[in-house]
This record gives sequence, structure tokens and C-alpha cells, in this order.
Amino acid sequence: MEKKSLIRRAALWLFVTIMFCVPSMADAANYRGTVTFQVELLEAEKGKKAESARLWLPYPLSDASQTISEVDIKSDALVSTLGVENDPRSGAVYLAASWKNTTNTPTLTLRFDIDSHYKKIEELREVDAPFPPEVLPYLEGSEALPLDDPMFASLVEKLKTEISILKRARLVYDWVIENTFRDNSIKGCGLGLPIRTLTDMKGAGKCADISSVYLLVARAAGIPTRDVYGLRMASPKTGKITGDFHCWLEFYLPGTGWVPIDPADVRKAMLTEKIELKDAGKWIEFFWGGDDLFRIALNRGSRDMVLSDATKARPLTYFMYPYAEIDGIAKDYFDSENFKYTVTLDLK
Repeated sequence: MEKKSLIRRAALWLFVTIMFCVPSMADAANYRGTVTFQVELLEAEKGKKAESARLWLPYPLSDASQTISEVDIKSDALVSTLGVENDPRSGAVYLAASWKNTTNTPTLTLRFDIDSHYKKIEELREVDAPFPPEVLPYLEGSEALPLDDPMFASLVEKLKTEISILKRARLVYDWVIENTFRDNSIKGCGLGLPIRTLTDMKGAGKCADISSVYLLVARAAGIPTRDVYGLRMASPKTGKITGDFHCWLEFYLPGTGWVPIDPADVRKAMLTEKIELKDAGKWIEFFWGGDDLFRIALNRGSRDMVLSDATKARPLTYFMYPYAEIDGIAKDYFDSENFKYTVTLDLK
């Protein structure tokens, strides 16, 4: 499929998802550059012929906090299908490619220009108004987000006595920061399973884990909340940014719209600076209501994604990394030896 056709299809999905954009905010720190995703689907076994190879890659769109342009998609000549698709439930847009009967290493490159202007919201204004219909799905639970888990019953009951959505969201934010901590030994961004994080892991996690705890408690407390999957750089520079995948959050506040927060980065800052909770006030406020870091949103709310026949039985807990299957068997996106992908940034 030619580049112009792909761009036109992606533009159509922009109108579908534009209602989910983050709100207008104060002056931002603007970052610009070219981002390149390079993916190689290494053979499951050296020299073994693969009957099918399939790849799904998040496809970023422009919104109030970023402008995506000059999209360029390239693949090797043996690609069978290549196109831009979307998930009707979450609105997530992604690039899908497939190969048949190959002994080669299928490759794909996605390149785009990014103008990122995330920023702090000047004022969190709350009004007494019902949630818009398009926001209501972000109150729902799932197998991975059991909103009725008895572990949270007393906490949720207490939270619901607070009428203000803003104050309730802040109470959840503070509770999550107090009851989780960052564990750098966990692979990637973690599994994003909140019950596991709080029980088996005793509160330890990475960004997907800590964000999922907020997601579960906030939704159970009646606060529409969604996770944002993408890349985040505190000190952006030209070079490899594969290690900068990150998950953060947005809750919906009537009168303001979607409000970005990042309790996981509070915990990362505390670990990096070796400070206790009592000394973390500046970071707690910095990551509440937006910030000026270089953030690239790849998609929003893409939990429990079904991308293929294989994922129908077990949907992806979250969709942020490239996802691939060789002969119907999923590649481990945490295993860089057998599923090679790199993300690079050319800062402008």
C-alpha cells in the first residue's frame, strides 16, 4: 500500500478519536524531531520456514498535545499485507503487516515527524455536569481490572463520600503514590496487572503496573480514567530511545476535560533521587495536571486489545510495544534477542 493511501486512512481515524484529545493547557516546552521505529521479526528457529509472520505497531495521531506529520512506512518486498487499522472499542490506531512462507527476516520501518507540546494545565476547573457519553467506557472494569475486588471495598466507599471529582482523583493519586514503589528489576514497563502489583509484588512495579493501580481504584471510585501509552524523555537527545517507552494516565474532569497525571514517574523520581515520600512534594505536584517533558502518545485506553485469533483467547493487557506472531505464536516483546526493534529520535 502506498504512503499517501496510508496517510489518508489514518486521517479518517483522527476524526474518530479527536474527541479523546487532552485539553488546552498553559505554555508548553516544544520538542520537535523525527522518530523511527525499525522492527525485525527474527525467525523462531534459525533456517526454519515460517508459514506466517504478523506484526502490529501502534500508529500515533495528532492531537491537542502533539502534531504528527511526514509519515513514511517501508517494508521488505515480501510483505503480503500492509495497512492502517483501528480498534473499534478503544479507537486505538495501529499499523498491521503480514508475511507468508518466508525464511527471511521480515522487516518494517515506521518514520514520522513529531512536534510535542505537552504542558501543565493552568487551572483545573470543575463544574457540576454529567460525564459525556464517550467518556463512560472509561468507567468500566475487565478481568484485569476487577472493580469489585474486596481489597478496595473500604477505600472506594470512603472515596465516594467525596463529591468533588477533582478532590477524589487527587486522593487516589496520593494513595497510589503512598502504596506503590518503583522496582527497576522488572522487565520493560511491567505487566499492568494491578491486583498482582499490590499482592504478589507488595506494591512494586514499573509504569504500567503503577498506572494500572490508579486506573483500577479511580474507575471503581467513579472517575473516568484511561492510560496513555507512548514514549517519554526527561532529557531528549538525538539517538536511541527504545528504553523510553512509558505509560501515564488521564482522568476526566467536567469543566476541564482530560487531565494528565503520572504517579509512576513520581515514584521513579523518588528512586532516582533516593528520597522518601515526605520529601517528594515537588515531584508529586510536578506530575499532577501535566508537565513539560517530551512525551509522544502512541495510543490511549488500549487495554484488553484483540489483534488476532491468538489474542481472542487472551487479549493483550496493554498495547504499547510492537506485537508480533510467528506461525500464530506470540513473540516476547521483552526479549530483544529474538524480537528486535529499535526506536530512534533525530531531535530538531
